[in-house]
Amino acid sequence: MLKRIRSYFEQHLVLTGDESHREHSLHLAVGALLLEMAGMDGKTSSQECEAVVKSLGQCFTLADDEVAELMELARAEHANSTDYFQFTSLINNHYTAAQKERLVEMLWHVAYSDRLLDMYEEHMVRRISELLYVPHKTFIAMKHKAAREAGLSTE
Repeated sequence: MLKRIRSYFEQHLVLTGDESHREHSLHLAVGALLLEMAGMDGKTSSQECEAVVKSLGQCFTLADDEVAELMELARAEHANSTDYFQFTSLINNHYTAAQKERLVEMLWHVAYSDRLLDMYEEHMVRRISELLYVPHKTFIAMKHKAAREAGLSTE
């Protein structure tokens, strides 16, 4: 999946001095990470898709066609890849610590949306947290918060 998303990003994510274009590019990077999370366990449930759309809708103002295009890319090709640097470097350069923490929380919400936490999902959130320099205690706090909100035990 990341190959097609990367190709899309190369065409659409050229950061210029234009603030609105930069913000748009960051939203797409976050969307791509959320979509990757939705398929991380080898299947994408309707709950996971809904969680991605809900997270994007709550945090950003992306056009419906942008969300639909990213969703189509995620469905078209799923490959396990750990090359998140293109997305996380963009986010690291422009997001505050609080925005990065919010992204980690959104990843957890997508992971827990089907009420099952797969080891690959947890690994992805851990990896993204590390690449974003989110402290481990925040990683754990966001995990517990998302689990509680999903009605699951963190024990």
